Amino acid sequence: MLLSVVVFTACWIASSGDITAVQRNVKEFFERSGHTNNWAILVCTSRFWFNYRHVANVLSLYHSVKRLGIPDSQIIMMLADDMPCNARNPRPGTVFNNAQQHINLYGSEVEVDYRGYEVTVENFIRLLTGRLPSATPRSKRLLTDHQSNVLIYLTGHGGDGFLKFQDAEEITNVDLADAVEQMWEKNRYHEMFVIADTCQSASMYQKLYSPNVLATSSSLVGEDSLSHHVDRSIGVYIIDRYTYYTLEFLERQVQPTTNKTMREYLDSCPKNKCISTVGVRDDLYPKDTERVRVTDFFGAVRHVRTLTDRVVLPEDWITDADSFRNEQREATKSPSQTFALTDVKPYRI
Repeated sequence: MLLSVVVFTACWIASSGDITAVQRNVKEFFERSGHTNNWAILVCTSRFWFNYRHVANVLSLYHSVKRLGIPDSQIIMMLADDMPCNARNPRPGTVFNNAQQHINLYGSEVEVDYRGYEVTVENFIRLLTGRLPSATPRSKRLLTDHQSNVLIYLTGHGGDGFLKFQDAEEITNVDLADAVEQMWEKNRYHEMFVIADTCQSASMYQKLYSPNVLATSSSLVGEDSLSHHVDRSIGVYIIDRYTYYTLEFLERQVQPTTNKTMREYLDSCPKNKCISTVGVRDDLYPKDTERVRVTDFFGAVRHVRTLTDRVVLPEDWITDADSFRNEQREATKSPSQTFALTDVKPYRI
């Protein structure tokens, strides 16, 4: 009995050593991430019932990034139309991305930050650059910093060099490029991943010139981005091909702790599936996409490095800290900081 226990223990130690070696190799393979927080901006720019699929696109990606760890407080969602409450919706309060209607994307745990006529080019640019009115609530602000990885997803109707908002106005690729440059100058992102799922969507990243930006599109200039399938019970297409297949990759293969790479994501919708040609721009991005985790943009995984060594603090550091706290405590008791109720004069209306 003793012999078997010894043999088992030796085998366990050897196997654990192998696991440690594998983990070390994995860490050395992937590029070191310099970010500390993740944000996602998910934008549907289309109105009207026949654009149902664009709302489904955004809601689908919303659930994926939320599952992978990005909290609602760090997801800004903009929906130009309220499909769940549309009079043509045979099942009010629901949005589906599959004809089998397995999952209601518009459930009780969905937070829409900009809705309807709030989805404008001006509000989108102000959101990116941080130039919002002082009364804007926290939920409508992009509170990023120089250590934030930012995911921007745009879906709607576009053309060569523009994306339509509400069929009433357009944002150009120059507008987008200048807004991203302002973000960089203001230390509002560490790395950025831009996804455009529209017709001729590659044109939206052509004018970008800021560092640390990776971009992809569902179609090249001169190509249409196509829908996937129709739900005959509601009479419209319910998801676009690019979002359908990239979502399939995220949902089936990506978990918060997996090591799927950005290159695998970029290759998840080949031409035989998308019909259109997926575009990629990586000349502004200094890292190798084969060595960057998908969760660096779609999740909020924290890779913590623990210390096993004993840390000894010098005594004078502890003394200085105690003195600082005592000074702060005395300052709060200063007569100049306090007053009696009798010193307050009555105010006559």
